Amino acid sequence: MTSQPPPPPPALPGRPCSIAAALHVVGEKWALLAVRELFYGNHRFDRIARNTGAPRDRLTARLRALEEAGVVERRAYSERPPRYEYHLTEAGRDLAPLTHALLGWGDRWLLPERPVGFEHTSEGHPPHPYDPAWVCRSCGEEGHREDLRMEIRSPGWTREGPTGP
Repeated sequence: MTSQPPPPPPALPGRPCSIAAALHVVGEKWALLAVRELFYGNHRFDRIARNTGAPRDRLTARLRALEEAGVVERRAYSERPPRYEYHLTEAGRDLAPLTHALLGWGDRWLLPERPVGFEHTSEGHPPHPYDPAWVCRSCGEEGHREDLRMEIRSPGWTREGPTGP
């Protein structure tokens, strides 16, 4: 499956920002919970609705918006009546670090017991709890906030905000 070019970025108020653009697509609760269900292998609307608790009309709207943004794709599984499953695209699968970060944050700060856990399984070692980390692709070291330097690339902006009036 080939990746498609991303849709044109939305015109959003405030600082030009990839976080704002991403939240425009997946920043609503039902959108991210639908993505979670697709990661869990639930591809049919009824299961996604049941497992998210989303109102059906809202879920329909969110899945449609995710499809338009290139995050999910519909695949027909029945012609009569027409029925579809939802699957993550490459762009949708790239949301895995975000969903893992939210899961880890919720486990640490919000819930006394972890409702879901993941194990890393691969040949050569026994399964063990999955604890993802940010790793620099250049040097292989784990990244830490204090080791990062921000470069503002948007004309007319600094770290503090816009440079003009």
